[in-house]
Amino acid sequence: QVLALFDALPDVYLFVKDRESRFVKANAPWLALHGFASEADAVGRSDYDLQPPALAAQYVAEDQRVMRSGKPLRAQAWLVPDHTGLPQWYLCTKVPLFAADGSVSGIAGVLRPFDRAGHAPDEYRRLTPVLEHVVVNYRRRLTVGDLARRAGLSASQLQREFRRLFAMTVGDYVLRLRLLMAQRKLRLTGDAAGRIATDCGFYDQAHFTRAFKRHTGPPPLEYRRGLAAPG
Repeated sequence: QVLALFDALPDVYLFVKDRESRFVKANAPWLALHGFASEADAVGRSDYDLQPPALAAQYVAEDQRVMRSGKPLRAQAWLVPDHTGLPQWYLCTKVPLFAADGSVSGIAGVLRPFDRAGHAPDEYRRLTPVLEHVVVNYRRRLTVGDLARRAGLSASQLQREFRRLFAMTVGDYVLRLRLLMAQRKLRLTGDAAGRIATDCGFYDQAHFTRAFKRHTGPPPLEYRRGLAAPG
């Protein structure tokens, strides 16, 4: 009954996910944003069913951080395409949900459009072509100069904007995307590490292994074995 109140808020998009980041509840505006006729059509789906894989990987990774920490994450800027593919910037807040035994059972989240959230979205909108290009082309060779031209900025200006808005460099963002996609392939496929490296935009397997160990901990194949280990 409380969640039904959110159906009356046209500029607030509410969703609830389970431990596996599958949608279990959403308000009417969220359903309309993603082109669903009813909540039943959305239940059981994940972001991978709705968005480009490289965007979905980022959303799900954030879900998992909230669930691991057990702490809310407030007012994160996200580029979210609607059901037609048109992207818009939102502020997203996520909070962990707890079961009766105190364990984390999922998350609840709220999206608010930037232009209705009291923030100036222009600086984010300027970077939309950059993020869209990276999401589609993360497998390919990307240069800061080319990405900067897409935003009408110099390379140094783009780096400054990225650091200010996202607390990372352009290169950090590209690497994070590639690693998230590599983790997904390690979880869901039996592909060799060399093929995953190539598919996810790394120079070669050695480059992939070094980056994976530095940012994830174990090397790729050990990471995969850990996923298969019981318990």
